[in-house]
Formats: sequence, structure tokens, C-alpha cells
Amino acid sequence: MNKSTTVLNRDAFVVGCDVHKKNITVAVLPPDAARPTETVTIENDPKAITRMVKRLAQGRRPIFVYEAGPCGYDLQRQITHLAHQAVVIAPTLVPRRPGDRVKTDRRDAEKLARLYRSGELTEIRVPTRAEEAARDLVRVREDALKDRVRARHRLSKFLLRQGRVYHETKSWGTKHQAWLRAQQFDSSLLQAAFDGFTRAVEDADARLETLDRQVQALADMQPYRVPVQYLRCLKGIDTLGAITLLVETQDFRRFPDAPGYMKFTGLVCSEDSSGDAVRRGPITKAGNAHARRILVEAAWNYRRGTGTGPELVKRRRGCPPDVVHIARRAQERLHRKYWRLVSRSKLPQVAVVAVARELAGFVWAVAQHCPVQSA
Repeated sequence: MNKSTTVLNRDAFVVGCDVHKKNITVAVLPPDAARPTETVTIENDPKAITRMVKRLAQGRRPIFVYEAGPCGYDLQRQITHLAHQAVVIAPTLVPRRPGDRVKTDRRDAEKLARLYRSGELTEIRVPTRAEEAARDLVRVREDALKDRVRARHRLSKFLLRQGRVYHETKSWGTKHQAWLRAQQFDSSLLQAAFDGFTRAVEDADARLETLDRQVQALADMQPYRVPVQYLRCLKGIDTLGAITLLVETQDFRRFPDAPGYMKFTGLVCSEDSSGDAVRRGPITKAGNAHARRILVEAAWNYRRGTGTGPELVKRRRGCPPDVVHIARRAQERLHRKYWRLVSRSKLPQVAVVAVARELAGFVWAVAQHCPVQSA
């Protein structure tokens, strides 16, 4: 999502929309009016939306504003297709008064219209349909991985309740799979339960394998092939991590600098300062959780030495020298940073998050060398 603050425009004809699955509440704020003059509720249907837009656009150029949410971006795309401006707002950054305890659809729509015209809202970048499809595929793969973990836990805990514990080698390897297939129960009910848990694990494995192939195919397609190759130069970021960062961020050039991208990932420190007192707290987490997870997982790799293994050498082969130079700088700097923080009695988890924050900056720097392409 591309975040940018709106500009104060008292001459704008703003239409605030509170969007739900079945209906949309619309508040109309004419130019120079202090409060919306019209509030109506329409059905969330393309035909009803078209009629509403054409009625409000008679002799005017309205700006439609609504919050990003589970209804997606179809409303924005439909209004844009009708040659009018539609703005999607970051819901977590909408100002809220502590004393305001009344929340209704009408008040939400009116508040969006007023705050947008005063320049208090933050817009997001609306992805194209192709970008959204790629992002959904990668997120489905992430959900499938979680489902497999849950299925495996259910099976292992069922066996534990029956006194069947595997001790020989690492779980879920080839020998463990053979041990699972050899398990038999005297009770037909227990055997049926075991077969059900086993089928759930097998189905989860097959589903994840299929999605892994599809994500790999996506990484080999344009416009992701070259950026994935460049990001894989960074230690700890392989194909899956690179494609996740790309589909969640899409256009890295919308961030003017590395700190801007760090804010997008939610890895910057929170702050509560007043006067001469400066108080910084934990990270804000006010950003993309998927990109943040990839960066934190990759940051753990920088605990190890700064040597370059054969796999990393292979991944860097054929990449521009500038990209490889950035990756080497990141490898040396982040390794030193981790151990410097640990030597100051920082917890390893805290040090890794700090490393992940700087790693986001190196990811942004590598992405600036990628060719500009459209998804």
C-alpha cells in the first residue's frame, strides 16, 4: 500500500462512503459546506452504484472516499471506470477522538468526507487486478503452510495421548513417515480417528506442494523474475521470501527513501516523547505483517559469520555488481549489528528485529536497481 496524506481542498465535492457487504452509506459534502448535506444508503450492487455516481456527478466532479476493508477494491475500480476519482483510505490511520463513543454508518461516512477535505486522511495505493491476484496466491500458500502445521500437531498429539511417541530421528522425515504408516490400533474407532488425522496431513502436504509449484512459476514470470533474482542476493532471502516481499510491496519506487519502506513494514520504533524526555518503545507493527515476517525470519541468518557459501555464490551469479555489492555490505553490517547489540545485553529477539529493520533498508536499495515493469 502506498501511503500519502491528502491535501486540503475546500473546493472539493467529497462523497464519503461507508462500505459493507450488503449496502453502502453515502455522505455528500458540497464545497464550502461545514457538514454533509445529504446522507443516503444504497445497495452494494454495481447497478445501484452506477446510478448513485451518475446522479452525484451531474455538472460536478465528485471525489469518492472510503476505507480499505474486506470488500476489496471493486468499488474504487468501478468508480474509476466511470471516469471519476475514488480514493481508498488506510483505516488504521483515520483520526479518532477519545471521547467519541458513538459509531454508526452515517457518522462514519460523514467523518470520512470531512477529514478527507481537511487533509487528515492517508491514501493507499490500490493494486491492479494482476498484482492482487499474485498477492492472493502467495498468501494462500502461507495459509496452507499454517494448515499443515495444525494438521501435523493434531496427529502428533493424538498419538501422544495413545502413548505412541517417535524418538529416533527428526519428526516428519522419511523414517518418521514410515513409522506413521506402520501404526495400527486394535480399536476400530481409534483406527478410524488415526486414519482421519493422517489423511488431513496428506491432503495438507499435497495442497502445499501444488501451491509451492504455482508460486515458483509466478516467481519465474514477468515482472517478478528479475526482482526475485536480485533480492535472492541478500542472505536469508530465497525465492519464497523474495516473491512475498515483491507481491506485498509491488512498487518499491513509491517510497522516497529506505526509512519510508521501514515504516511500511512496521519495524520502526514507537515513540512517546514530550519536552526534553524522549521515550522510544517497541516496534509499531503499523504496516504489512507479511513483509515484516519475511524480514524477521531472514534476519536470523545474520547471526552467523560473513562468509559466502556456495549456494549464495550461485544465487548472486549473473546479477549486477551494484546489487552484489549491496548484498555484501548488508551481510557484513548486519552481522556486526547483531553481535554488537547482543554484547550490550540485548535479547536475541530484540537484536534480530533491529537487524530486520535495517535489512528492510537494504531490500529497498536492491529494489531500486530493478527495471521498471508493469505487473
